[in-house]
Amino acid sequence: MSRRTSAELHFVEHGEGVPVLALHGWTPDHRLMSGCLEPVFAGRRGYRRLYPDLPGMGRSAAPDDIASSDDVLSAVQDFVDETIGDAPFLLVGESYGGYLARGLARSRPEQVLGLALICPTGTAVEQADRTCPEHRVLRPDPDLVGSLEPRLAEEFTEIAVVQSAETLRRFQDEIMSGLDLADRTAMARIRQRWVLTTDPESGPAYQRPALILAGRQDSVVGYVDQFALLPHYPRASFAVLDVAGHNLQFEQPELFDALVREWLDRVAAESWSAC
Repeated sequence: MSRRTSAELHFVEHGEGVPVLALHGWTPDHRLMSGCLEPVFAGRRGYRRLYPDLPGMGRSAAPDDIASSDDVLSAVQDFVDETIGDAPFLLVGESYGGYLARGLARSRPEQVLGLALICPTGTAVEQADRTCPEHRVLRPDPDLVGSLEPRLAEEFTEIAVVQSAETLRRFQDEIMSGLDLADRTAMARIRQRWVLTTDPESGPAYQRPALILAGRQDSVVGYVDQFALLPHYPRASFAVLDVAGHNLQFEQPELFDALVREWLDRVAAESWSAC
């Protein structure tokens, strides 16, 4: 099969078994996904977790032919062809990665066994069109924030709903580490054509087990535009978590882990016998 792009995606892989492809959001890298998903899979065998860096992010370069979200999705399609092939797989996406994941599920509905979306970009793609609450800090820690160097303090407090030593640690390990690697020139080029040409929800409804997680205080993508996705995902559990913003996965880690495990159980209950 001929490649769609010239992009080669750096990735990290763990485990063996049914593939699980995890797509991170805009600007960070694969650690955003491995950081929240590896604890979930720690007690589960039989899954091969694939964590790529999207083009222009992490250690994946964005050649000149990557100039839109369509091109980024094409690079992900190439990655699937080369690392998974025709095998069935599970798909997880966070924020912008959730937007791409829906596009991928639209093009491979029979191959994607289950779809999980974490604070995904919803029906409104552009920031100006989104329905989002104002940023609120529900668990402040002014002493912690005051101890940080200015750039880290700015990045952390911009979207944090829970300010604690643990959320700061995970922000540094899973998000800030990727922000420092992003190719801003390439991302600006892609950002000019950010909306996918084909709406992910324009085709037939996705009929496999799904999960949509949203933060009640998410000031980046909100939760209202995600609720509007439900008609297209009739098998989706939809949860809006309080005391959670765009960093839902580590602001409400116990609920996050429980809901993702329940999604895995639903997928396993009806998929393995058909594989």
